[in-house]
Amino acid sequence: MMNLLSSKILDLIKLLRFTSWLKNIFVFVPIVFSKHLFDWDYISMVILGFFAFSFASSFVYVLNDINDAERDKLHTLKKDRPIPSGKVNKKEAWLLLTFLFVLVAVFSFIIMNQFVFLIWTYIGINIAYTFYLKQVVIVDIFCIAAGFILRVIGGAVIISIYISSWLILTTIFLSLFLAVMKRRVEIATSENAVEQRLVLKDYSLSFIDQISAITAGGVIICYALYTVAQRTVSAFGSENLVFTTLFVVFGIFRYMFLVYKGNKGENVAEVILSDLPMIVNSLFFAASAFYVIYF
Repeated sequence: MMNLLSSKILDLIKLLRFTSWLKNIFVFVPIVFSKHLFDWDYISMVILGFFAFSFASSFVYVLNDINDAERDKLHTLKKDRPIPSGKVNKKEAWLLLTFLFVLVAVFSFIIMNQFVFLIWTYIGINIAYTFYLKQVVIVDIFCIAAGFILRVIGGAVIISIYISSWLILTTIFLSLFLAVMKRRVEIATSENAVEQRLVLKDYSLSFIDQISAITAGGVIICYALYTVAQRTVSAFGSENLVFTTLFVVFGIFRYMFLVYKGNKGENVAEVILSDLPMIVNSLFFAASAFYVIYF
């Protein structure tokens, strides 16, 4: 009996997709680049925002899994998820969904500022995406991208600090890049991709490759311009942030390599955490950016 209960709890926890919480690290971008990382009053609020977005994203994942259960049974990997595999029934999933909704509401009462509006906007967009917008070509990738953009803006709003327009543009292009890479993997790895996700009939690999090239270029150019912007140089008292662009370029190219050659990319967190060059590059970027900004 205890083994069954433990197994059920583990399956319910899997629905939360803790590994995907890594995406919510985007809320820390503004505090890092505003030089407030060691200010507890600021960091405590951002940590609160991180968990608010994490529970909100888990709410979205569970809702999406409930809605897509039948289609996920056709997918090579998704068929093993708790709901399509039958390990968690829909009634149990709805109870978990209700619990997550309450958690997000509690965080809303605790935070009580414009950040709350962004959280519920994120949930609203994803509800629309789950039930309709995921079937609308191009709009679907913008919905996925919106989640990353809202995280970065939320990270600035929750502590009321300025965030560079170039940094926002970098986030927009990066989020679109990650979204279109996800679509490419779905087309390339599934024999019945269109049956599993109807919008894929409107995409082709050549079309997606053009979008990925444009968005990848956008990420690199916007970040490079951010590093040399007069406001950035003045804020950090150094022009050396420009050298971190090398790590951004490598990261984009490496990610494209993993998608094109290894058909990875459906889960951003898993790609980054499972590839040693990506891990090393991320650490070098973080260390070099941190040194320029804070020292």
